[in-house]
Amino acid sequence: MKTQDYIALENQYGANNYAPLDVVLTKGEGVWVEDVEGKRYMDCLSAYSAVNQGHCHPKIMQAMSEQMQKLTLTSRAFRNDQLGLFYEELCKLTNSHKVLPMNSGAEAVETAIKVVRKWGYKVKGVPEDQAEIIVCENNFHGRTIAIVGFSSDEDSRNGFGPFPTGFKTIPFGDAQALKDAITPNTVGFMVEPIQGEAGVIVPPAGYLKEVREICTENNVTLVLDEIQTGLGRTGKLLAEEHDGIEADLTLIGKALSGGFYPVSAVLSNTAVMDVLQPGEHGSTFGGNPLGVAVARESLKVLVEEGLIENAEKMGAYFIEGLRKIEQAQIKEIRGKGLLIAVEFDPEAGGAHQFVEELSEKGLLCKETHVHTIRFAPPLVITKDEVDWALERIEEVFTAA
Repeated sequence: MKTQDYIALENQYGANNYAPLDVVLTKGEGVWVEDVEGKRYMDCLSAYSAVNQGHCHPKIMQAMSEQMQKLTLTSRAFRNDQLGLFYEELCKLTNSHKVLPMNSGAEAVETAIKVVRKWGYKVKGVPEDQAEIIVCENNFHGRTIAIVGFSSDEDSRNGFGPFPTGFKTIPFGDAQALKDAITPNTVGFMVEPIQGEAGVIVPPAGYLKEVREICTENNVTLVLDEIQTGLGRTGKLLAEEHDGIEADLTLIGKALSGGFYPVSAVLSNTAVMDVLQPGEHGSTFGGNPLGVAVARESLKVLVEEGLIENAEKMGAYFIEGLRKIEQAQIKEIRGKGLLIAVEFDPEAGGAHQFVEELSEKGLLCKETHVHTIRFAPPLVITKDEVDWALERIEEVFTAA
């Protein structure tokens, strides 16, 4: 079968809820992938940061294979010999007290919403059904009904109402707006350390530190959605480390399994997580032995292979190289670690044209919010590979 044959099958039988590039991938290793016709590409999206460890990492593959031959699923009706070890290793690595494992990032967000509301009623004393959670404009936390209900993206919301209430939206990066929005019924503030889907929007320096202080002063839980920014992507294990803070709840996923299996987790302090009692929340697959065995190895790979440090070093090198490109229509280059964006002036006619041309040259990336390209290669990328990418990016950008 050829590329167009596979695309025709998707178009005929699949729901029309994505607009992917017309490449059909069949193999992957490290930062490289290959399509069904044998063309090789550098992956500069990393499945939206789910393959930080690189495609098909052999150690994670081995851990998955070994666990698959022993035990894959018990449900949480019974215990398994992987879950406790996963809890211990993850808590020690992230300085957390408690872990609640789930599957997808959206499930982790929904879990956090439930937990902070429960905390608000049981601990803070907010009247029943009056809890408020503050979120930010242009957020992206997932696509469930509750989450799209507090999104400011009309494409995500249009036609899906009515939506749950209890959310208040403020501008991102504005600590004073948070302070002004808090009421006695505010139980949480949920925010991305860097807004990924919005176009890698980096808040002002010190923003998270100020937010942490405001939440502490007002007895409000700080929830950081690190599903995309966490696990090494920004050059730190968690992006909160750049500001020297700790959230009350931190949400991780994507790279928690290195791209092998859906695994997410809510990291929390004891005071908040202990409001949950048996039967109040859970998931059949959350915490299954196959998923947590994969997650344990994925975390080891990040740490033992120095991928977090490499993200910091290669990210700085990548950004420096992008800033040397002379292209008058580039509005801004921004990012942290290997989460990088190039935003073009509207006069450039949109970023998709550049994405298509880069694909032709063997580099895969994706535009977001019309005018912005995000570059987020696996954290295993080398200096030579960054140079390879920069050469092609410069060719495409300067030819425009």
